[in-house]
Order: sequence, then C-alpha cells, then structure tokens
Amino acid sequence: MIEYIKGEIAELSPASATIDCNGLGYAVNISLNTYAAIQGKKSCKLYIYEAIREDAYILYGFADKQERELFLLLISVSGIGGNTARMILSALSPSELINVISTENANLLKTVKGIGLKTAQRVIVDLKDKIKTCGMASGAVDITGPAFTAANAQVQEEAVAALTMLGFAQAPSQKVVTAILKEDANAPVEQVIKLALKRL
Repeated sequence: MIEYIKGEIAELSPASATIDCNGLGYAVNISLNTYAAIQGKKSCKLYIYEAIREDAYILYGFADKQERELFLLLISVSGIGGNTARMILSALSPSELINVISTENANLLKTVKGIGLKTAQRVIVDLKDKIKTCGMASGAVDITGPAFTAANAQVQEEAVAALTMLGFAQAPSQKVVTAILKEDANAPVEQVIKLALKRL
C-alpha cells in the first residue's frame, strides 16, 4: 500500500498532479485545497489513497493527513465515491467541512456541485460522531476566518462561476473570492467579482 508519494511536480492542474519519483511519473487526482497548497512548488509530498477497481487503479493525493482522513470518512458514506468526495474537498477547506458537519449545516453542504439535500443530510448524520471521535470537531481544529453562511456560499459560488466563464482558472478564482469574503463577509456578488478581477 502506498502511504505517500514524494518527488518533483512534473505536471499540475487544479484536478491532477503528476509526481516524478526517480523517473517514474505518478498521476494523482487532487482537490483544489491540495492544488492551492502545492502550486508554485518544485516538489511535494502527497498522502495517498489508492482506489483499486476491476477497470481502474486510481490514486488520490492530499497535501496533509487531515484532508485524507476526511476523504476516507466521506467515501464511507453511502452514495459518495472518490470524485464526489474530491468535489466536496475542493469546495470546502478541511476546517470548513468539519465546521459544516459539526453545526449540521446541510444547506451549505448541498451548494457543492452534485450534492443534493438528502446526500448532504446523510453525510452529516453518518459523520458527525466520527468527526468527534477522530478529534476533528470544530473545537480541535483551527478554523481560519469566519465560517461561511449559506448566503456567503451562494455569493462565492456565483462569483467563481462568473470568473471561470470570463476565462480565469477555477482554483485561483476560488482562492481570491474566498479571501475577499473573509475580508468582507457581506460583499454583494458584483463587488466580489470586481475586486477579484483586480487581483487575478
């Protein structure tokens, strides 16, 4: 079993990374959080989850163990596969996801693409106690900045969607929009987009 892969970053996109380990290139699926963490670096260490199926052998990589732990918890929920779990971890940082589950904020969770209300509620029901037993409840985690409200998430989603339509890559757009909303949580979507255009 592969615990982690450490090497040079040969190729990097918001959804995948190719890590060169002594001439052997590993294609690894990553979340936007991991992309943001390793972007601009020459080499990195990714903690790995191997998804071995009859028709595929897929590697998922994470910049830290906590994100991998959350990924494993997410895929233990019925109806959530690797790609959906990665989508959740791309939309929310680990601390935000822990906060969402701890506070039972199904409305914020269902703003993630591909997650309906029933699935969001199932994630919360299945993982609320597990997060406490793993010592991940919001008290044990450094949550940077205020937790996003549902309205906040809506503004974030609309702003990122608008920026990607304008031709900006999703990961930097998400990062800039998140930073703007941390500075002014009540900023309307137009203002967020205008500020983001100046920073991107």
